[in-house]
Amino acid sequence: MARVLALSSHVAFGSVGLAIIVPALHCLGHEAMAVPTVVLSNHPGYARFAGDAVLPGQMATMLDALEANGWLTDTAAIITGYLPTPAHVREAQSTVERVRRANARAIYLCDPVFGDESEGFYLSESTAAAIRDELWPLATIATPNRFELSWLAGLPVGNPREARRAAASLGVPTVLATSIPAGEAQLANVLVSGPEATACLVHRRDRAPHGTGDLLSALYLGHVLNGEAPPTALALAAAGVEASVAASGGRDELPLAAAGVLWANTPALPTTSV
Repeated sequence: MARVLALSSHVAFGSVGLAIIVPALHCLGHEAMAVPTVVLSNHPGYARFAGDAVLPGQMATMLDALEANGWLTDTAAIITGYLPTPAHVREAQSTVERVRRANARAIYLCDPVFGDESEGFYLSESTAAAIRDELWPLATIATPNRFELSWLAGLPVGNPREARRAAASLGVPTVLATSIPAGEAQLANVLVSGPEATACLVHRRDRAPHGTGDLLSALYLGHVLNGEAPPTALALAAAGVEASVAASGGRDELPLAAAGVLWANTPALPTTSV
């Protein structure tokens, strides 16, 4: 079991952000400490939503308490997701540095969460730039989608080979790029770790539940913490996401109540070299 510190959004209803990250880590045997960056009724894709950002100072106070209780000392990994402003990015940067003062080997997974192909940017470009400039240099693992990868690298990303080239340019030891086109009927998750690049193909769907990116990041991190090699962690994480999407039955949210069995027991998907 490893202890993971997670910073992301929290929703009262739904399967995004911490609502999916925490149970995914739990089902793989890890302990998760969750610090919210925003607290919302639901994700903004619904007709109505309410809530607000958690002030960076409030986040810092919570982290101070976690540290005072001794719970940051043996933290093995940090995962960050939705960070709504540059100030939240700076608080995340400070948090990673704080954890690494106690454990220099702590893994940091940065899921940039600032845009996608269908919506473009859903955070300000100044926030995206802060993620690139302040968090990217600290990351052990990064999990951008196609839109985010292309913007961060300043390169076109239209297929797995272009994703490999863009990921390799970022300077992060391991990049797991998601939603990469791989023909008319498939998408690829492309993992670039050192000199090796591995792709895991999944079916392209007209629509998918919200939270699949959060889930893939959490499952990948959980499998890495369990000692799996990066390609195996990718294959297992992608399988867990695909099983969850299939079990959602076309709904907008992933099935949290029944998903633990799927995440822990679904056979790995096949992978190929890129």
